[in-house]
Amino acid sequence: MSAVILSRQSLGFPWVTVDPFLFCVHHKDAYPKANEKFGPAVSLAGRSLGQDFSYKDGFSMYHGRVVPGFPQHPHRGFETVTIVRKGYIDHSDSLGATARFGPGDTQWLTAGDGIVHCEMFPLLDREGPNPVELFQIWLNLPAKSKRVAPHFRMLWREEIPELVHRDAQSRATHVNLVAGSLDGHAAPSPPPHSWAADPDNHVAILTLHMEPHAQWTLPAAADPRAKRTLYFFAGDSLTIQDESVRAHGALGVRCDRDVLLTAGAQGCEILLLQGVPIAEPVAQHGPFVMNTAAEIRQAFADYQRTGFGGWPWPSDDPHHGSEALRFAKHIDGRVEQRGK
Repeated sequence: MSAVILSRQSLGFPWVTVDPFLFCVHHKDAYPKANEKFGPAVSLAGRSLGQDFSYKDGFSMYHGRVVPGFPQHPHRGFETVTIVRKGYIDHSDSLGATARFGPGDTQWLTAGDGIVHCEMFPLLDREGPNPVELFQIWLNLPAKSKRVAPHFRMLWREEIPELVHRDAQSRATHVNLVAGSLDGHAAPSPPPHSWAADPDNHVAILTLHMEPHAQWTLPAAADPRAKRTLYFFAGDSLTIQDESVRAHGALGVRCDRDVLLTAGAQGCEILLLQGVPIAEPVAQHGPFVMNTAAEIRQAFADYQRTGFGGWPWPSDDPHHGSEALRFAKHIDGRVEQRGK
């Protein structure tokens, strides 16, 4: 490896992650026009509904049977960060909260002691295609925070800083700051018990869109203990310092020095994940992430006994109607409305 690139991994499913991150997946589905039930207006014959990750005909139903997405399922011991690039996501959970969020929005959910939620992808356009694109990232919690009360927070696109850097030839690099700080700008606050809530953990989540041949210098992290991964997922090439990368991949890079990035002739897109490792044992089984196998067994027992609060909705896969209006209703009665 070079003096800057420390590791290379192909972009499989899911993408490889490094502590404090557990999981990262890029969903990109070319859904056709919608039917009256907010699902694809095409035959679903031949699909294994309830476990469809096939991308057959350019899209998957995932665990949805009518509307694509993920009907009710439990989590404990970590956080989900869902960054939407196209389409809409409908959230409902066992605490009674709901939300619809769309392009440019991020939902940050601390599962903590346990929550059941669903994430459905309602198709709203009955005349044309319904593309959906998003990142879902799992961020671990340290032992002291794995049993905190569940909490969800919306980071609306109007609040997420978009920084535009221009090189000497005025070619732009657009940086969306979902977590962390950059050039004197700070992302919206994560939930209070997140590993990202402590600035000493130097968690950063950025998305970068670089115009063709654009150059931008990624600043060094403030703490050399941090681990940094660049997910190069779109474009023909990316040059990191002086080394050209032509295959899409997860690139572990040094974070103790500034690094010059140069896009290829088609431009490029990058997701950056960074953080100081939690450095604790990880025991994971399906939707639960704890420190020991005994804690995993306890999580299953608690879920079977309590349902993490039960499911207050009339179906496993609720959605929020035909209007592309973004909102969040919290368990304390607070309502956020953001329009289309």
